[in-house]
Amino acid sequence: MDFQDYTGYWQLQALIVLLKLSLLVGAVLSFVGGDLQAGVITLGIFFITFLPILLGSRFEVKIPPVFEVLSVIFIYASLFLGEVHGYYVRFWWWDLVLHASSGFLTGILGFLLVYVLNEKEEFELDLNAGFVALFAFAFAIAFGTFWEIFEYMMDSAFGANMQRSGLVDTMWDLIVNSIGALVISILGWWYLREEGINSFLERWIHEFIRKNPRFFHHKRKKVYWGDD
Repeated sequence: MDFQDYTGYWQLQALIVLLKLSLLVGAVLSFVGGDLQAGVITLGIFFITFLPILLGSRFEVKIPPVFEVLSVIFIYASLFLGEVHGYYVRFWWWDLVLHASSGFLTGILGFLLVYVLNEKEEFELDLNAGFVALFAFAFAIAFGTFWEIFEYMMDSAFGANMQRSGLVDTMWDLIVNSIGALVISILGWWYLREEGINSFLERWIHEFIRKNPRFFHHKRKKVYWGDD
């Protein structure tokens, strides 16, 4: 890792710490101000931001800083700003942007999942680029669908207002989630089909491979590993 990478790493870590500290301060201020519900929710969101790194430790996966910071930002924007501070109501486009981002993130996760399985020698898989991209797309769509079911259950059971305009909100959420997933799937397909392309997805995949070499005993193609 060169100095530029080292500097970027600590910048990402500083951003993660600042976001988590702002959640902790927000929870304390809510409790002091007597808003117990907002305080409990914010404190819960604070603990949720540790899930990416906890899951990575549990399954012995080294998560690149860019993945972790994107996950924390998404949790912060959707739960803290969106639900606690009412950004979903104040900005009509907030929900659409977050669902498109969800499609991006879950598409990347689905792509990496099937890519790891496809590259491990103990699994008798030899999937073509089209199938890997299709799996990533379907994975993101499935996640978005389950989230809409969760919103419906919360609204029905606890009188929440997560779906807001009902069917219209649900359909637009699924549409923008699908668009985000489709973009990632196309980029993933392009990455597997072509050599020497330059995109953010390619760089993120290379970083994940470099940090988790034990997953990748390559059977078919040479993959760029990066410099240590």
